[in-house]
This record gives sequence, C-alpha cells and structure tokens, in this order.
Amino acid sequence: MKIDAHHHFWRYSAAQYGWIDDAMSAIRRDFLPSDLEKDIRDAGIDAVVSVQARQTLEETRWLLTMAAQHDFIKGVVGWVPLAEPSLRDELDRFRGDRRLRAVRHVVQAESDGYLLREDFNAGVSVLRETGLAYDLLIYERQLPEAIRFVDRHPQQVFVLDHLAKPRVKENLLEPWRRNLKELARRENVYAKVSGLVAEADYHAWTEAQLRPYLETALEAFGPHRLMFGSDWPVCLVACPYRRWYDVVHRFAASLSPEEQASLFGRTAACAYRLHEAS
Repeated sequence: MKIDAHHHFWRYSAAQYGWIDDAMSAIRRDFLPSDLEKDIRDAGIDAVVSVQARQTLEETRWLLTMAAQHDFIKGVVGWVPLAEPSLRDELDRFRGDRRLRAVRHVVQAESDGYLLREDFNAGVSVLRETGLAYDLLIYERQLPEAIRFVDRHPQQVFVLDHLAKPRVKENLLEPWRRNLKELARRENVYAKVSGLVAEADYHAWTEAQLRPYLETALEAFGPHRLMFGSDWPVCLVACPYRRWYDVVHRFAASLSPEEQASLFGRTAACAYRLHEAS
C-alpha cells in the first residue's frame, strides 16, 4: 500500500488561516477529501494520513469525522492541549477512535525554549500511555532544541515533519545537515520527505537543488525511517501533487524494491501503527 503520510484539509477563512500569505494566494480556498482523492489516484497513492492545520480540538474532531467518511484516510495527526491540565480528559474523549494516531503542536511558531517547557514535556510524556506518536514541526534553527527535547522521551515515537524545513531557497546545508544527522541517531525518530518545495523559490526550484537535502535525509535516517509526504495543498504553491511525487520517486529509483516500499508506505504504517486504526 502506498501512503501519503502528510497532507491537510481545510475550509478556508482568512481569520483561521492567516499564515497563508499573499505569496500563497493559490491555496486560499477550500481543500476537502474529494479534491485530494483525484490527486492521489493519479499518483498511484492508496491511502493518506491527515494532519492538523489549526490548533483546536474542533479541528481534531473534524479530521476524525473525515476519516470515518473516507476509507482512504487511514489515520489522523490531531491537536490536543499538551501543556494544559485538561490533557488526560481530552485524550480520554478520543480514546474510542483509533483513527487518531498522533498529535502535534505548531512549535515552529513558538518562541525559543518552548520544547523544553516543563508543562509541555509533562503532556508529551502522557502520550506513551495512549500509544500516540508525536509529530515534530520545527524550523531547522530549532533542531538543537529538538534534540534535547527528544532525549527527554526515549520511549516516545517522534515523526519529524518536512525534514525540519531546511533553508532550501538560500541553498544552505549547514548547520541543518549536521543537526539532522545528530537527531537521526535517536532510533525513535522518523522523518517525512515532504515540504521541501515550500522552503524553496516557488517558481525557480529544481530537482538538482533539492537533491542534497534528499540525500542527507536518506543518509541520516535510511529508507526504513523515512516516509513520503506531499504536504498537499501547501505544495501546490510550488508544484502539482504529481510533480512532487515524481521528484521523490525518481530520487528513490536507486533503492531496492523493499526500500522503496518502506519509503512509500511501510514506514508510515509502522510509525503511526496504522494497523490499529482499522
């Protein structure tokens, strides 16, 4: 089964999606399952994992409803109040829905030190009780802090989104490359091959420009801890769904069939324990 491990749905409003700036005006509209299904079928993708785009419990419930209505949505990465005393109660309310496979917080928008806050770490420590993974959304400058954070939770499964958003537009590899390899030494961390085109020049990026970042990710994590993600519909500001899939597919052409199967599905199924969602 081929899996897209990272995409979003939304009903667009300027108030709730203020991060979609003028340069991203092409995605200032609704994106729903019927829109995505057309794109994944064209690329030969069988299933997806839906990821939160708003930090509300309403968003998590909405995504789970979508997953219940569409069989190709195999799991949800939602949001819960990790730093709040109400966390256990909220997790209990979701306990009956096995489609919730992970949670995340938009740490990239937080000030330095957020990942090391005691209340946030106390919340993350609760996730092990529920079997939920944690998606790590950060910028490359936050990698050293993320390493310290992950080291506090050696038994927790982490999934790094968008390879920590390296500075592709500037063609900078360091210190991102060094820090990514250090993070990858933690075997409880997986990573998504996603989001790179959104960090490049939307109109002028090339496959050759992306290749050093893809090679670094493969060297750091290996194919069995990497998973394909489209970051749809955000990717549409820079390329169609199928073009991004083709970029990753061509990059993976030198891998064995078994390694390609991991990159395009098995890793996501393992990290998110998708067999438990059915």
